[in-house]
Amino acid sequence: MNASFSVFGLATGLINPGDDIAARIVKTAEKSECRGICSGDIIVLAESMVATAESRVIDLKTIKPSKQAKELAQKYDMDPRSAEVVLRESDSIIGGIPHFLLCMTNGTLLPNAGVDGSNAPPGCLIPLPLNPDASAVRIRNEIEQLCGVKVGVIIADSRTHAMRSGCSGVAIGCAGIESVIDDRGRADLFGRRMEVTKRAIADNISSAAEIVMGETDEGVPAAIVRGLDIPIKEVSGVESIDANDCLFMGLLRRRD
Repeated sequence: MNASFSVFGLATGLINPGDDIAARIVKTAEKSECRGICSGDIIVLAESMVATAESRVIDLKTIKPSKQAKELAQKYDMDPRSAEVVLRESDSIIGGIPHFLLCMTNGTLLPNAGVDGSNAPPGCLIPLPLNPDASAVRIRNEIEQLCGVKVGVIIADSRTHAMRSGCSGVAIGCAGIESVIDDRGRADLFGRRMEVTKRAIADNISSAAEIVMGETDEGVPAAIVRGLDIPIKEVSGVESIDANDCLFMGLLRRRD
């Protein structure tokens, strides 16, 4: 893997439901500093961009909160309609703090099930794409057909981490590259064989891209990461682990 790489932000303009993400990315890249898309590029897309194009925007005026949503909203100081949207996007509710529910969604522990009001139209919320891995595969195929090059595509979200302030990038959908590189069996500087170490390469790339993408009014919902020399493969999916093998989930369950 190359130690030197470049990250180019793509200012695509406002994304609307039904927009062609692949065409917008290709057009924006051609006019940007990166001068188009090259073979080996890894394209990182904000989850809100993809979800919006897939018409996942939810108008809170259309939401009627359930009894459970009202109870959770009262307990955690939330809009009952927002709590209802989070409930619908969750597999289960683990707990919460003021304004946030801690949820299990598609095998991942998420605040508010990934439902977000930032960069959404007024009075609206944007859940995660229904199937981020499938979205990454589709967009990757469309970009490759438009450009005639081989690329990777990552759909990224921003997450907090235990006992840390602030957010960093995390991959929720991936196509064209391995999301995790397994370093087990390799030797460290002193010759000891690594037994458990895996590198979350798609998450690391997402964090690098989010430095130029931003979280507020930057208007840069995508980025191209170039020069990493990561092999482009016909693979897809973000590698996760079972809740029983997760340190944080294990501690939560022991408390129960």
